[in-house]
Amino acid sequence: MGYWWIDADVLASSRFVVSPLAETVGCLAAINGQHRVSPAQRDWLTEALPAFRRRWGEDPFALPFLRDAIRPGWLADFLVKPPPSDAPTFAEELARVADTSDERARLDLAEQLGRPLAPVLKGDGLVERAVELVDWVWRHTVRPAWPRIRRVFEADIVARTDRLSTGGWAAVLDGMRPGMRWLGDGRLQINTYDYPPKDVTGSRLLFVPTTAARGWVGWEEPGSVHAVVYPCTGWMAQDPALVPPEALARLIGPARARILTLLAAPKSTTQLVALTGQTLGSAGGHLRVLRDAGLAARRRSGRSVLYYRTALGDALCANGHSAEVPDE
Repeated sequence: MGYWWIDADVLASSRFVVSPLAETVGCLAAINGQHRVSPAQRDWLTEALPAFRRRWGEDPFALPFLRDAIRPGWLADFLVKPPPSDAPTFAEELARVADTSDERARLDLAEQLGRPLAPVLKGDGLVERAVELVDWVWRHTVRPAWPRIRRVFEADIVARTDRLSTGGWAAVLDGMRPGMRWLGDGRLQINTYDYPPKDVTGSRLLFVPTTAARGWVGWEEPGSVHAVVYPCTGWMAQDPALVPPEALARLIGPARARILTLLAAPKSTTQLVALTGQTLGSAGGHLRVLRDAGLAARRRSGRSVLYYRTALGDALCANGHSAEVPDE
């Protein structure tokens, strides 16, 4: 198994970061078809793949590049550089990819390949064409949905930081991505591959959510920045029990009924915005009404404020469901 040595200082200074480039690379991997596709990506591919094939299907560079750059269990290093800041823009991240030399990119592509590179990847302009491909995927298939995707990622980060305040780092790190778990004694298992241990003491450690099924790890040296890109949990999952009952929607309105139903488990305003698609102001207004009516309450958890249903709110949701059960 592969694991990293991590000290307390690294964990204490680690950050969650939303990366547009990581999401774009994850979607490019889904298009390539050599990585397992998540349910969210499967839905996205229905619309994205035909447009991609129209633009790139006959291109002599795209498919050979994807075949060598994105392989089962592996991504070319120059595509997965850690984010340069805590709030990177896509342009900033793509510029760092563009700074890679063709020679360096070819070395990354050839690593553990076991066969010669495709001839089209041996000429000048390799990185320029790769940047063109990644930029097209961002602009045409990821950016239109990015505001919603970002909200979901931010909600995931809120949930994980709340878990950190109640269960510590072991609760956050265990199962963050397939094969990852906290082993204790400063050891973080990052995957199940037979790689030698890596000492990241003194490094800057980042955690980056994505819609990809498995995620990946990346690092950049010098500078000693390491990143764990992990699958955002519960991306499109909708528990049927969390569908607002029709009777409740008629009583307090569908938007408030949806929020009250979601508060079966405590959630922040950011999480509710991500799950409902409402604006921050709209969700906040509905929460105030629910609190004033005694149906919801709030409590502070670390740096977050979480909202939850009161006993009266629980009873109202339960009665709403039972009111829809027909008489036998």
